[in-house]
Amino acid sequence: MADELERLAAGAPPWRHHLVGRARCAWGDGVLRLVTEDAEARAYSDAQVDDFQPGGHALLRRPPLRLVVRARFSHPEGVLRGTAGFGLWNYPFPPHPGMPRAIWFFYGSPPHAMPLAMGVPGHGWKAAVVDTGRPSALALLPLAPLIVPLLWSPALYRGLYPPIQRAVGVAEALVRAPMEAWHDYTIEWGERRSRLLVDGRVVLDEAPSPRGPLCVVAWIDNQYLVLTPQGRVRWGLLDAPGQQWLDIAGLALEPM
Repeated sequence: MADELERLAAGAPPWRHHLVGRARCAWGDGVLRLVTEDAEARAYSDAQVDDFQPGGHALLRRPPLRLVVRARFSHPEGVLRGTAGFGLWNYPFPPHPGMPRAIWFFYGSPPHAMPLAMGVPGHGWKAAVVDTGRPSALALLPLAPLIVPLLWSPALYRGLYPPIQRAVGVAEALVRAPMEAWHDYTIEWGERRSRLLVDGRVVLDEAPSPRGPLCVVAWIDNQYLVLTPQGRVRWGLLDAPGQQWLDIAGLALEPM
């Protein structure tokens, strides 16, 4: 884990550092720290590391793959502001646009709200998978103008949403481990099914695997997103006074 982390800290290929606004990376005593400092709602700040390759083969990782990250955050759940996390995703923005696919540990603070799995809050510290580019998900797009208004009814939502959730490959579970303490987070990304563990204990099991390829990412920023099955969409930025950080003390990638 130490050798790969040192390469990540140095930004040695295929790793890169992506710093926006009031953000920086610091390396010392075997720990890589991703920091935002006095981030303000008037400007985006993001401290991010990833192995996305602009141009050419942008996404390097395919299943079956195990990713292990030893990490902690500066603040507990509900105090940390913005979004943060680590895992694998398809970087669905130019120059590599696409429908979002991810398998990761993801945090979002209120007013962030993405209640994509029934029974799981739209904010908080979660283990999650999603694949909105599946053929089954794309087949629903023409029906969205008809379905979305119906989901405002609690009774219709309970009946209509479970097959939609399955179609977009969503599975989520809350992570009960304190964010501010050191933990070993494991993602086992299989060809068909995946699971996510914290300190060797399964948090999310038998989750539908997002399709590859994906890239590894870890970040902390000051944004939020509201995206609900009922069609509410809103994006914004938050004030995050002082330092907020994600510490990474270990990183390992290996085929399963």
